[in-house]
Amino acid sequence: MPLSEHEQRLLEQIEQALYAEDPKWANTVRISDPRSHYKRRLIKASIGFALGVVIMMVGVVIQMIPLGVGGFVVMLAACLWGLSSWKRMNGFGDSAASAGQGAPVPGKGARKSRGSFMERMEERWRRRHDDER
Repeated sequence: MPLSEHEQRLLEQIEQALYAEDPKWANTVRISDPRSHYKRRLIKASIGFALGVVIMMVGVVIQMIPLGVGGFVVMLAACLWGLSSWKRMNGFGDSAASAGQGAPVPGKGARKSRGSFMERMEERWRRRHDDER
């Protein structure tokens, strides 16, 4: 639903007031592409994964099992965080933008229309074979 002229003017006034009050924060919020936020999260998750590998290896080398397990948990958490960021960055997750616009979220309700696992695999095989021609 589009905004009325009055609502658009009010929104612009609010934006100008926020920008005048804290320009650094306003520039951060004004980023037009939310994927940049998820890219930063993905980079942080990669660093966390590498840190988890290092912690796990240190735990194995000094034969301290809780440290090794802790490193594995850090790796797992970083991997899950990175995967969720990757999904949202590519439009596969629930995002505020798609939920607010009423757009269908991929994966929701799609399972009913899809066939069994073997049927889906056969369909993929057919599409791949057709694309090669």
